[in-house]
Amino acid sequence: MRVRLPAVLRRPPVAVNAALVLLLASGGCWAWLSVRGDSTADARPTGTRTVSVSRGTVTATVTADGSVRSASTASASFATAGTVTAIPVRVGDRVKKGQLLATVDPAAAQRDLDVAKADLTAARDALDRAEEAGSDTSSAENSVTQAELAVDEAQAAVSGTRLTAPMAGTVVAVNGTVGSSSGGSATGGGSTGGSSTAQQGGSGSTGATSSGSTTSSGFVELADLTKLQVTAGFAEADATRLKDGQAATITWNALQGAEAGGKVVAVDPQATTANNVVTYGVTVSVDKLPAGAKPGQTVRVAVVTGTAADVLLVTSAAVSGTGDRRTVTVVTDTGSESRRVTVGLAGDQAYEVTSGLTEGERVVLPEGSSTGSAGGGLPGGGGLPGGGGFPGGGLPGGGGVTGGGARGGNGTR
Repeated sequence: MRVRLPAVLRRPPVAVNAALVLLLASGGCWAWLSVRGDSTADARPTGTRTVSVSRGTVTATVTADGSVRSASTASASFATAGTVTAIPVRVGDRVKKGQLLATVDPAAAQRDLDVAKADLTAARDALDRAEEAGSDTSSAENSVTQAELAVDEAQAAVSGTRLTAPMAGTVVAVNGTVGSSSGGSATGGGSTGGSSTAQQGGSGSTGATSSGSTTSSGFVELADLTKLQVTAGFAEADATRLKDGQAATITWNALQGAEAGGKVVAVDPQATTANNVVTYGVTVSVDKLPAGAKPGQTVRVAVVTGTAADVLLVTSAAVSGTGDRRTVTVVTDTGSESRRVTVGLAGDQAYEVTSGLTEGERVVLPEGSSTGSAGGGLPGGGGLPGGGGFPGGGLPGGGGVTGGGARGGNGTR
């Protein structure tokens, strides 16, 4: 005996079949979306930091090491050779112009003066006799002229035994001792011999060389310590960007936190080469000296060579290439793309962008790069948008470039 089941129990209802079809379709879509999401994720940069393109000020500087020197110095040397008999000044003493600095034994110079005066008297007597006799006096007149010149030279030699200050200032070096020679070579520890001679009649004869540098070979060296400046040697490539009047910042190596402003006052027209390195000397004025500043201290000089205000900028770490072939990696909705950009002023931390980017776009920083202050700061943004298998909003954004440097993101979450 067969029992006939109702029709409703023998075949599945239409609703069940529809549910099965929907379930299979959903599974297929889920698998396809998963594969697509992984592919999309692979196209996105992961574990990278980004910064926004913004507007601000780009500043370019060049730097060099230098030293502090007096802006007014003088090197005083004896005009007459002899044995030093007295040095009434010491290093650190402040002296006035014309003040006695040192003396040498005047005995030999005085004997020469006495002889010259005697020769002049004899020449004048000979001229008188020639005139009384009515004979030719031309020879006698020449003898008198020569004798007068000899007296002047002998008198100058006597005056040259006294060394006086050619300027007011502070004694910064005494290159000799009592008993040493003041002649044209260094003896007894005394370095002598000025490169030029300036006569100061009456109070003494002084050979003095004045300049803006403390490099000299005088018996006594003077400097005005109230007027200090900085000299530095800049690389030849940097020197081409320097000119008078540019602003500078001076940082002292030995004085913690000591810094002063200044301006470029001179750039040497001729280079100096040492160990195959070419540099140009640059003189920088100092607006206000910090406490403890002294001649000879080493400093770091930074000169502003260019400024561009209110321009589109991007941190220099994000730009690759040189010259007119520079590129950046720009974040897009689907991943990233390499884009060519045109750079204006190349600053220390940021580049001025004249074409290729718009404000607010985000660019990728290379792995391991670091950024600092970029002329007003590069603000951070929201990072890479999430989606396709990146829960929690995708890649978090970096903090951007602010005064303290780059605050990068932590990668994917």
